[in-house]
Amino acid sequence: MSALDSAVDYHRLFRSLPNNLLLMAPDATILDNTDSHAAASLKPREDVVGRTLFEAYPSVDQNQGNIIAESHEHVRQHLEPHTMPIIRYDLARPAEQGGGFEEMYWQATHYPLLDEQGRLQYILQRTQNVTEQYRAAQEAARAQQALAEAQDRTRFVLDNLPVLIWTATPDGQRDYFNPRWLAFTGRSMSQETGYQWTDNIHPDDLNRVLRAWQHSVDTGDTYQVEYRLRRHDGQYRWILARATPRHDEAGTINLWVGGATEIHEQRQMVQELLEANEQHHLLAEQAYEQYKKAENQRETFHNLFMQAPAMICILRGPEHLFEFVNPVYQQLFPDRQIQGLTVAEALPELKEQGIIDLLDKVYQTGETFHGKEMHLKLGRDDSGQLHDAYFNFIYQQFREQDQPAGIMAFAFEVTELVLARLALEQQRTLPGTNA
Repeated sequence: MSALDSAVDYHRLFRSLPNNLLLMAPDATILDNTDSHAAASLKPREDVVGRTLFEAYPSVDQNQGNIIAESHEHVRQHLEPHTMPIIRYDLARPAEQGGGFEEMYWQATHYPLLDEQGRLQYILQRTQNVTEQYRAAQEAARAQQALAEAQDRTRFVLDNLPVLIWTATPDGQRDYFNPRWLAFTGRSMSQETGYQWTDNIHPDDLNRVLRAWQHSVDTGDTYQVEYRLRRHDGQYRWILARATPRHDEAGTINLWVGGATEIHEQRQMVQELLEANEQHHLLAEQAYEQYKKAENQRETFHNLFMQAPAMICILRGPEHLFEFVNPVYQQLFPDRQIQGLTVAEALPELKEQGIIDLLDKVYQTGETFHGKEMHLKLGRDDSGQLHDAYFNFIYQQFREQDQPAGIMAFAFEVTELVLARLALEQQRTLPGTNA
């Protein structure tokens, strides 16, 4: 032994290594570990040395201890290092840290240490706590999946709406047409983008349409125009086109979204009435104006619902599918996807509180339900607990073609008011308090 060897305390050096190292006998009995491993494993060295790995760190139900055991067996059989995939292995928290088990994820490699005859003498485990990285990766994957699903839903809606949909860049170049538009014109996407879509406009309407579109692009005003568009069979059909701009945070237009509906029959009806007599002409114009007014009223009611300070939603069908949810309603569940799901799917905590039974009754009987200061437990905080909330609400059946079609819900949260009243009532009951 050299003077240098005698001067180095290798035992102390091993324990001070910056890696999480655990030294075990071939049967997984713990012989020693580094200080950093003791800190990461939440147990002091004296509590684990001399015990097997699974005695020192018990494998609870959710732990993937079988993967560790398989890795040990691989090292024993093949006398070669083995790296495990990331596994979940929860560790017991010390009592001073609240006790229980802490959810943790690990990545580890087991190395065989051989004696001079090439026999397995020790198994050295190098492990790394990757809990934060794992959770960040899972959260990123969930966010990416949610984004992809949102994009798919948007694309599905655009592709399947019974309306001719298109979008345009801020400078007025059309860059997308939904399948219904392409099917109507009988042209491909590459034939319609830019300003090629104008090729299908009736020559008598072309200049008027281009002037209206350029005006909207220059000013940001809503675009609305009626014109004749050539259908795939060569016929020109009257359509009503409308587009609105989308603005970024700075107020700059970054997208135009437009839609068109065929109004040929309405226009044809008007023309026939005009040809009949002047009086019929007046009636037809009034009818057409009523049609446009109805469309505007529909949009107005939609905007009113979206801007109303009350919580409003529309539940479609006997399964109570969220067809419409206004922002105030959505704010009650900021981290949940609600629209497009049933009540049972989106808000499962309501099932045990009788709300779905209540909705079933309103849907089946048509009897409007008025709830006053109804106590509900909603949402879940970080600890998984539901919180108390109180609401005044109305469930009212709506019908289509004289058949039940769904339920409209209007609600106001009165939690603060109820809690304040309860606190006042409790104070009045205290000894020495005037009734």
